[in-house]
Amino acid sequence: MFLRRHRNRWNARAKAAVVRGFDAADGRLPLAELARGALRKAFPDHWAFLLGEIALYAFVVLLLTGVYLTLFFDPSMVETVYAGPYAPLQGQRMTQAYTTTLRLSFEVRGGLLIRQVHHWAALVFVAAIAVHMLRVFFTGAFRKPREANWVVGVTLFVLAMLEGFAGYSLPDDLLSGTGLRTAATIVGSVPVLGTYLEMALFGGQFPGQVVIPRLYVLHVLLVPALLVALVTLHLLLVFYLKHTHWAVPGRTNRNAVGQPMVPHFVTKSSGLFLLVFGTLTVTGGIAQVNPVWNYGPYRPDQVSAGSQPDWYVGFLEGAMRLMPAWDTVVAGHTIMWNVFVPTLVLPGVLFTALLCYPFLEKWATGDHAEHHLCDRPRNRPARTALGVAGIVFYAVLLLAGGNDVIAFTFRVSVETITWLLRVALVLGPVLAFAVTKRICLALQAADRRRLTRGEETRQVEQAVYGELSGRHRPVPADVRYRLLVRESPEPLALPEDGPVPRRLRLRAALSRFLLADRVVLPARAEERAAVAERTAPPTRPLVPEGSGEGAAVPAAAEGGGGEDVTP
Repeated sequence: MFLRRHRNRWNARAKAAVVRGFDAADGRLPLAELARGALRKAFPDHWAFLLGEIALYAFVVLLLTGVYLTLFFDPSMVETVYAGPYAPLQGQRMTQAYTTTLRLSFEVRGGLLIRQVHHWAALVFVAAIAVHMLRVFFTGAFRKPREANWVVGVTLFVLAMLEGFAGYSLPDDLLSGTGLRTAATIVGSVPVLGTYLEMALFGGQFPGQVVIPRLYVLHVLLVPALLVALVTLHLLLVFYLKHTHWAVPGRTNRNAVGQPMVPHFVTKSSGLFLLVFGTLTVTGGIAQVNPVWNYGPYRPDQVSAGSQPDWYVGFLEGAMRLMPAWDTVVAGHTIMWNVFVPTLVLPGVLFTALLCYPFLEKWATGDHAEHHLCDRPRNRPARTALGVAGIVFYAVLLLAGGNDVIAFTFRVSVETITWLLRVALVLGPVLAFAVTKRICLALQAADRRRLTRGEETRQVEQAVYGELSGRHRPVPADVRYRLLVRESPEPLALPEDGPVPRRLRLRAALSRFLLADRVVLPARAEERAAVAERTAPPTRPLVPEGSGEGAAVPAAAEGGGGEDVTP
């Protein structure tokens, strides 16, 4: 009894001390307020928003598997004689990096599985970032106030590519060594400074003795630290700026509707993490990737046929194969345009355009308002067509990176394939732009017919004079809301009086290019007013709506017929 009484007294005092501590801390740091706001944070429930989470969880798998691999890998380029269990390579000279890679694959318990999970996670990580960026681009989620987050996302994509290349080069096998030789050629193509940069990077003439240890530090320390910092910043910006959402009843440009963080989002997101982890583990166990023992150790005088890099840097390989063999000698310095332009100038222009696009579109359209409603890609034909043209451009370069494999498979000369891909690189994006824009306008016209005539019921009726026609029914209120609630900015108009500066003419031309083409949807006057109210920018911070449906939508904006008028 005595011990129990003292134990209860001590527990009561401990609880009181904890309460006082939380009260004191909450008086200095708003812990309760922050926790309450975080738990009530509304998260999107549309499947398209899961792409960013897939990238995040693939990155977590990369970190976990990378720590395990670091325990057994030695990045030294000191040569040794292999005496391991893999018989075809026994007695061959190779670097310590390649030897430990083989040891990881054949001698460390679970080493090959972890290696392959790590490699697949890297591929999924970069792919998920790329597809997530496409979703953000096509829906206009990069607009104000999310321009900074777009810049962070593009920077993450570039760093992910660099991280993948550095890790891909560490085993020092014949395939990765071929990639390093290509990297040395790219660095050496920089005018005037190329030779000095190559010597500094490789510690002498290629391949040198220091490049693998340097890439190892880059791969396990510097780039991961930057990735963790940028991912954290990206998540904080998403948390602070709220998410975008689609135009459905209850969701406007002035609220953030979604499911609360606890328990809905946490439960679903935890399940997604386990699903990603399990899928990558199963893939690593049954799908072979990067079998370095088949390639053999790297030797500068050898190269394997059909050598292809991972997909995210394959476009650089394709660009080099399509570029004509041009070079210029200036003041005793040889400028290799066939390497410098496709591998340094081209990606520099592409990624600079990606970084600057939100600001360029804002400048061209004069749109400085906040946007929290996602654009349907069909409602922005020019932007959607630009995105598809960029995808086609990248796809042609990626195909060109395997022009020798394509030529061998189809029994066609490499020169023929190369010239076909050169033509496709020029005409493909143009045709893709034109076709995509026409498809978007046709889809808008289909939406107009749907609003004007109604939805088909698959029933046919016959008039008294014998004419057959399909029966239609009014469009449901939620569908009508989704079709009508869209932003329809007008192109910038030039002043009618006086001379117009060239800068304003360029801005007006870009504005017409981006905004002029669209199909007007039928709506009544009260519906147009309701649409304008739903798409108006917020005048105060967004109010999270939790798991509710937000404010009710007036009947004028939800349904009814509608006359053919211009919004």
